[in-house]
This record gives sequence, C-alpha cells and structure tokens, in this order.
Amino acid sequence: MTSKENKGLLTKEELERYDRQIRVWGIEAQEKIKRAKVAVVGAGGLGSPVSYYLAAAGVGSLLIVDSEIIETSNLNRQILHWTSDIGRPKVESAKEKLEKLNPNVTIKVVRKKIESLDDAIEIAREVDIVVDCLDNWATRFLLNEACVKLRKPLVHAGVRELYGQLTVVKPYEGPCLRCIFPKNPPEESTFPIVGPVPGVIGALEALEVLKLITGHGETLVGKLLFYDGYRNSFDIVKVERRPDCPVCGRRP
Repeated sequence: MTSKENKGLLTKEELERYDRQIRVWGIEAQEKIKRAKVAVVGAGGLGSPVSYYLAAAGVGSLLIVDSEIIETSNLNRQILHWTSDIGRPKVESAKEKLEKLNPNVTIKVVRKKIESLDDAIEIAREVDIVVDCLDNWATRFLLNEACVKLRKPLVHAGVRELYGQLTVVKPYEGPCLRCIFPKNPPEESTFPIVGPVPGVIGALEALEVLKLITGHGETLVGKLLFYDGYRNSFDIVKVERRPDCPVCGRRP
C-alpha cells in the first residue's frame, strides 16, 4: 500500500497526539503502528507499562490476556490497577484504563490461562506480535513454541528483585527462548520484586515492539539484555540458535 493510498489513515487528532514520535520516524511508520495488532500476555507488573506505552503510541489493536483478579499485593508494581480495583479481573481493569488513555485504540481482552500449545496458538494467530509479560516459564515456553510455529515475533522479558532480562525472538532469524534456555529455569509462586524494575523492563519491551512494527532502529534479535538495578547497569550478550533446538532447530 502506497503513502498516497494511505492518505487520511491518521485523523487530525491522531496527528497531533502522536506528533512527537512522528518527528522521530515519520507518518508512514505511524500508519504501520495504527494497523498493527499486538497481544500482551499478562496484565501485571510488565504488562502494565507495556500496555500503557503501546496504547499511548497508537497501536491499532491490543489483545490483553490474563486470568487473574487484582490483589492488594499487586499494587506496588502493577500500575494499570488501583486500590479501587481490588477483586476485579485484571483484564477488565486494563481495558477500562487503556480506553480512557487512548480511545483511538481497540482493546480486546481474553480472561484465560494459557495451559496448552493450542491455547497459545489461538492467541498468537490473532496478532502480528506477541509480548511475554508473564511470571512463569511454562507459559512462556508455550508462547515461544506457538510464535515459532506461526512465525510471529515474540518479545520476552523477565524480572526479579532489582534484575531484569529482555530479548526478541524472530523465528528462524535468531534464537528462540528454548535455544537460550534449554532447561526450564526454576519456578517461583511468589518472587521478590521492586516496583520500578518491571517499569524499566516493560518500557523497553514496548520500545522493541514499536521497532519491530516500524523497522526503525535495531532490535534485540540474537541478543539478551540484562538489567542490574543494584548497579543501574545494562549488559548485552550475544545469543545464537542451537541446531539441536527441539522448537526451532529445523525449519518446518
């Protein structure tokens, strides 16, 4: 589709709303953002800043997936949810806040726990990009496998204490999560976390999504970023595909 054919895709209000970022990457990139469909899986500590920034940036359609209700212990970091939301489903709270933030964005929600590969494929099939905002590895690996099967990009992040990590999976162009983590890391039902840490890492996840959509900048495909909040430092290491990876080792 040419720029001429796209004329008028952005309204006058949207041109004003997104003016500062249009100055970075131009109108055609902003039109790509408006056409994009992104799934944010997890509406908690990571999902809150990811959803806020993607909605604010004008991503055309956001699919928010979460099965949980809001608890008091969520509120030190899950900034989509307020004290008055305690006891509500997270997806309902998220939809309400995001629609108020940007009424130009379509917010769809699925209140469901992803428990099988079929569940993960059902979510990934609806969108262009999937964002891992989860707190458990079992579901992450299901999303990873679904995205590889469907050749959809997956933006992964994880946080604990004052630490965070981030990478981008672009199937068959770089390693998938199973390449990087051949063995399942240990699961924690309740882990320590300081609120600003998922804010930092979630904002970076949102930025990676926008770079994937617009083609502006270099993404973290083939790289694993580590954040150390104790030292306030970032380190990036190169990661590679494994030929023996059971998920992406061979092209289908």
